[in-house]
Amino acid sequence: MRILIVEDQVKTSQFLKKGFAEVGYSADIAESGTAAESFVASSEYDLVILDVMLPGQNGIDTARHLRRDGYTGPILMLTALSSTKDKVNGLDAGADDYLTKPFSFDELFARVRALLRRNQNKNSSNSVLKYSDLEIDLVQRKVVRSQQEISLTSKEFSLLEYFMRNPERPLGRTSIAEHVWDIDFDSESNVIDVYINLLRKKIDHPFPKKLIQTVVGVGYVLKDS
Repeated sequence: MRILIVEDQVKTSQFLKKGFAEVGYSADIAESGTAAESFVASSEYDLVILDVMLPGQNGIDTARHLRRDGYTGPILMLTALSSTKDKVNGLDAGADDYLTKPFSFDELFARVRALLRRNQNKNSSNSVLKYSDLEIDLVQRKVVRSQQEISLTSKEFSLLEYFMRNPERPLGRTSIAEHVWDIDFDSESNVIDVYINLLRKKIDHPFPKKLIQTVVGVGYVLKDS
């Protein structure tokens, strides 16, 4: 699951990014409305968390622009403004929910899950990824292969999601580190290889057909062959 956090306050954005990482969600940060529009134009996001009080272009206008440009995923607005008029303006601009600061991460995450479930009902094809006999539900966080449910840790789930979003495309260790761990790749570390082996034990070893394959000199690929 990939989320865009649009927030100019570094302390808040890092708090949110860390919280989502702990529950297995990948998050990018945009510090302005125009930056958010560029992020959404170049990448796919399952949900946008949008602060109203942004420098330059405010969150209300940013939400309106995202909808105008075709973004159909949920938008959750964050703001210190709590009047009914402010909330109505945000919802009219295209937001799906509104959370007033200060808030707890638990409440925010509950609202995020609710929005993702609601969006799943509208467009289930975006929340369920399938390849060969493997299926991953991004909202329910369920993995099934050959009708057998497989239990994964948060990081294993994020790793598998990245493979499922890029089937039959060789993925290097640097790319995996950036997208799954949000870190620069350390060539001295074997953490990625360790997690690949853990994932293989659950996804591949119990089944005759192996999907996660090694590409010598490159990295790994999800491929049915």
